[in-house]
Amino acid sequence: MLNIEGEELSLYIDKETISARVKELAAQMEKDYAGKTLTILCILKGAFVFASDLMRAYKGPCEISFVRLSSYQGTQSTGSVKVATGFIDDLAGKDILIVEDIVDTGITMNFLFSELKKQKPNSVRLATCFNKPSRRVCEINPDYTCFEIEDEFIVGYGLDYDNKYRNLPEIYTK
Repeated sequence: MLNIEGEELSLYIDKETISARVKELAAQMEKDYAGKTLTILCILKGAFVFASDLMRAYKGPCEISFVRLSSYQGTQSTGSVKVATGFIDDLAGKDILIVEDIVDTGITMNFLFSELKKQKPNSVRLATCFNKPSRRVCEINPDYTCFEIEDEFIVGYGLDYDNKYRNLPEIYTK
């Protein structure tokens, strides 16, 4: 159990299960990107833990870039996307793998796919640690998913509650 702001949270996914699933995803990506250099586009802040683990597990050639987007305030989606830090690298002609912590409404990813088209990459795929399709309002389907979850609020493994609890190695829920 974990107490956040007076609310008890329960262990939802342990760190061993997360680690094993990330390694499985990396192995599948190695097959899919054979002969190519993968550019991981990490969505800050939440995806940095997942991206780091995924990149270390991936045995093929790769590089990393970052963008910081936000569509949440507290536990609720605002319905709009705020760009805090835009693209810092030229992504033209590259094979891009967007790495996101969680895809729920799809609003952020819909926005990002639209922005990426302007960069003219060779290919764009999406990997998410957590997929919450029951909340989808945009037609977004991740290419790689570690865990499909119900409509629950989760923290840990990079996901936060008001910038706290990202450091937890497990996932907790109400």
